[in-house]
Amino acid sequence: MSRYQQFIFEDYRFDRETKVLTLHYALDDAVKFTEKYRFNFNFVAYDDAQLDRALQTLFFMAGVSYFKTYVPPEIVIKKGELDAAQAMFFSKMYERGLGEFWYVNKLDPRTPVTFPSNVSELTTLTNAKQGDGMLVAIGGGKDSLVSVELLRSEESDLATWSLDHQAQLEPLIKRIGLPHAWVEREWDTQLLDLNAQGALNGHVPISAIFACVGTVVAILLGKRDVVMSNEYTANEPSLEYRGVQINHQYSKSQEAEKDYQTYLRHTLGETVRYYSFLRPLSEVHIAELFSKVAFEKYRDVFSSCNRAFVHTSDRMSWCGECSKCAFIYMALTPFLPQHDVQSIWGGKNLLLTPELKGTYRKLLGIEGDKPLDCVGDVKESREAMQLAFSKYPELKAKYTFEIPAGYSYLDLSGDEMPSEIRAIFDKVMERF
Repeated sequence: MSRYQQFIFEDYRFDRETKVLTLHYALDDAVKFTEKYRFNFNFVAYDDAQLDRALQTLFFMAGVSYFKTYVPPEIVIKKGELDAAQAMFFSKMYERGLGEFWYVNKLDPRTPVTFPSNVSELTTLTNAKQGDGMLVAIGGGKDSLVSVELLRSEESDLATWSLDHQAQLEPLIKRIGLPHAWVEREWDTQLLDLNAQGALNGHVPISAIFACVGTVVAILLGKRDVVMSNEYTANEPSLEYRGVQINHQYSKSQEAEKDYQTYLRHTLGETVRYYSFLRPLSEVHIAELFSKVAFEKYRDVFSSCNRAFVHTSDRMSWCGECSKCAFIYMALTPFLPQHDVQSIWGGKNLLLTPELKGTYRKLLGIEGDKPLDCVGDVKESREAMQLAFSKYPELKAKYTFEIPAGYSYLDLSGDEMPSEIRAIFDKVMERF
């Protein structure tokens, strides 16, 4: 049984002078949490009611980082309004988005997270503004850079934004050369003390939090489209646990994207849209596009390694040890000269590194579960490795596998883009 019985959404406040959003949470009125977001850019004129809806959405989503400490059975809302549809959205996102958390902590993956509704029907916004242009989220890796380079030739009203890690990202943002919005998140470090005392820890649906922050940024900048760069292979589960499919990338999945789109239409109408521009593509396909449209431009300022974004670092880096590094190395190998790929990792060849053999066997689905990381699915990993055999024939003796008949990493999947955005996607893809 949980040490605490209630997780309380206490308050959220936005100070337009300091540009700071402050979120307040509590466990049984005994433990208090405060999280802050600083929106360090110039705002356009915005509709207060529309912004408040977006801030409230972020308030409820960001609470997952503190809810997970003890998983109290009851959720209490002291500020904010949720109707039944909204409550159902947050319940599902917490339950499914915490899938890896349930697994790592050996908890029941069917643990219910029940958000209460406190209004019968959400009031319709009558004067909300509809923005213009696209706002692309920048995480530092190859995917968002592919989106930027594909879109910049077709969309004149294009801007970017990022959450945290300004020191690491600044050289990359300067290289991109588009208007950029910096957002800084200050999470409650009390979490570290609680974890030391036995509070639960683990992965949260961070991409859902990004989606909510991006919506706020779009309203403050007068943009309509919050553009992500999630691929279709984010839909594949990482493993099965107690009969439940666990997906490390659930909040990047097409299902989560569709649910958030439905939520936005319900709360903000058509004034802000959210979608992934790369949803039709596999990770390996994106790696090929990156090699063609972005590698030379960004080779020294990008990183897809999660360990590059630690609070003690002020520059981009690649650890060369994690499953993300191993996958990216394999995905780029078929499309770039060997010396270019090795240069990213300081001349090291990850495919021939003995310590990574076990990692590659997991990526290829030969043994063990798929790594709990943002990596491609088994089919595309196998095709990438097979393509790498031509450059490194000695790998054939290490990895034996089959690729499903008819599969190609170039196959396009469905998406949740508005029809006119999909038309842009189809147009730019004709060049390749």
